Amino acid sequence: MKAHYLGHVVFYVKNLEQSLIFYRDVVGFQEVGQIFGGKAAALTSGRTHHELLLIEVGDVPGPPSGMRRGLYHIGIKVGDSLDELRAAKQDLDRAGITIGGMSDHTVSQSLYLHDPDGNEVELYVDDPAVDWKRDPKLVLAPIKPLVL
Repeated sequence: MKAHYLGHVVFYVKNLEQSLIFYRDVVGFQEVGQIFGGKAAALTSGRTHHELLLIEVGDVPGPPSGMRRGLYHIGIKVGDSLDELRAAKQDLDRAGITIGGMSDHTVSQSLYLHDPDGNEVELYVDDPAVDWKRDPKLVLAPIKPLVL
């Protein structure tokens, strides 16, 4: 497998509106839309369907609940087709790396795993049949299970 580029970063944030003021209004990302009952927002610079996802967690207690403020995961694009994602899965299987989840996000399909330090990594391919540039709100479509 070959990483094409770092696709997106997901942050758990205390207050979504404050974070939107910073990332949207100050830094200049464009808001694609909100999901999870207004508790999460996807943003883009226009390069891809979303480069930043913010998920509000408020004043979470931290471990052992698993939720905390800060980095949730990074997304690395590894190809342009499901065949390339299948090949990446085979590489991970051969390396003995556990895949914790697989999701179909409509605009992309993803494998989720952890690096040696426990950081979550999403390896994904964009769905070439989905025109997110024409309809950016497709990034907010409900998540479906992915079977490879």
